[in-house]
Amino acid sequence: MTPTDTFHHGLNTLPLIAILRGLTPAEAPAIGQVLVDAGFCLLEVPLNSPQPLQSIAHLAQAHAGALVGAGTVLTPAQVHEVHAAGGRLIVSPNFDADVVRTAKQLGMVCLPGIATPTEAFGALAAGATGLKLFPAEAAAPAVLKAMLAVLPAGTRVMPVGGITPQNMGPWHAAGAAGFGIGSALYKPGKSAGEVSRDATGFVAGWRALGA
Repeated sequence: MTPTDTFHHGLNTLPLIAILRGLTPAEAPAIGQVLVDAGFCLLEVPLNSPQPLQSIAHLAQAHAGALVGAGTVLTPAQVHEVHAAGGRLIVSPNFDADVVRTAKQLGMVCLPGIATPTEAFGALAAGATGLKLFPAEAAAPAVLKAMLAVLPAGTRVMPVGGITPQNMGPWHAAGAAGFGIGSALYKPGKSAGEVSRDATGFVAGWRALGA
């Protein structure tokens, strides 16, 4: 499957992106395995993590069926670095047209961060695969619902920031296509067992929505 095919398959099975900020290459094997075992197939290592390209390379090699890539991608040069490491997913906290266009040229999935309809339409025009509503704490399900009313039908918007198993319901009801999950799932120092426990909780929370 192409990266886009893998992304849409992930959205149809478990549309939760594991945001592994602070992950080290030494931790990547164990953390990646428990996440995949729990059902996660969308894995993101932010570039402000220690040696992120090494972690991305390991995860991509170990989990060929998953879509692995980077978060906090700010420049086209970084897009090329992630691609060279085997990553096929580009996630940003902001919308930068050059980043989106570069990712698209390389056949990668790109989810730029947006907070307004203007940014959302600009990102889609540049070729974004979907949109990251960030920070979700600064928005609300009503904001997402209003955006989706004017965005092209089928636009995939994923809230990121402060998402827990307990608060996914209102966002899902408003039309969220999935979520990016950060420190509630993984943070530096957290053991693989703890990550496995919390991953299972997120999966159960999503399944409980009947999605």
